[in-house]
Amino acid sequence: MSAHANTGTVLDRILEARRAEVEHRKHVLPETALKYGAAAALPLRDFAGALTREGLNVIAELKPASPSRGVIREPFDAVALGQSLAAAGAAALSVLTEAEFFRGSLKNMRDARKATQIPALRKDFIFDSWQVWESRANDADSFLLIVAALSDGLLGDLLALARELRMEPLVEVHTAQELDRALAVDARIIGVNNRDLKTLEVQPQLSFDLVANIPDDRIAVSESGLRTHDELQKLRAAGFDAFLIGEQLMSAADPGAALSALLGATPAGD
Repeated sequence: MSAHANTGTVLDRILEARRAEVEHRKHVLPETALKYGAAAALPLRDFAGALTREGLNVIAELKPASPSRGVIREPFDAVALGQSLAAAGAAALSVLTEAEFFRGSLKNMRDARKATQIPALRKDFIFDSWQVWESRANDADSFLLIVAALSDGLLGDLLALARELRMEPLVEVHTAQELDRALAVDARIIGVNNRDLKTLEVQPQLSFDLVANIPDDRIAVSESGLRTHDELQKLRAAGFDAFLIGEQLMSAADPGAALSALLGATPAGD
């Protein structure tokens, strides 16, 4: 269990709900069963490799809702969205699987991944080895670890298990102190979340402030609040390898076209 103290923030409320749900699900589906499921899962795709290609690498997020925006997209077709975003040039998918606050599901992740040829990240609040096994058993290629939600010991343990399963996780930070903690456990894919999960405020400048402290041999990902091709170009020049983008795509009438614009594609007829 995390040593994270409950201070009444949005992150605390989500974690409290997730802990209760995971404890229940662990009784219904033992970790032993998940290990069998992981052994039978679809072969892993190279998530880290997808983020280090030349150019602008976007992790396109399938996100039905959020605590800050409420419902973002309805109806929500994970297969159609995943295929559209992959065709538009997404390097990978990020799929929300938390149900209560984000209306996500593991089924969305399985379906979107199966319908595409690109890696899929499980986007959730993960704090237990059981969830890591659950991720692989449901065909995830990677998953999110939020430094703010984990003790140093637990962060290191989950990272080690991920590597046993050859699932290099995205380790998310929001402050210089959290970045130091991520580097101390040798995180290789580091995401700078411009959204403070405790207040939900977005500060796009945060990525620029922290990127200089991310070593060149790590994969740097800027997350949240990214809206234009120009922003991605500037962040790429500053040292970021990839960009996680959700609401900008999910709120668009045509998410694939929105992604093409972010990547700098010239509209037909221009």
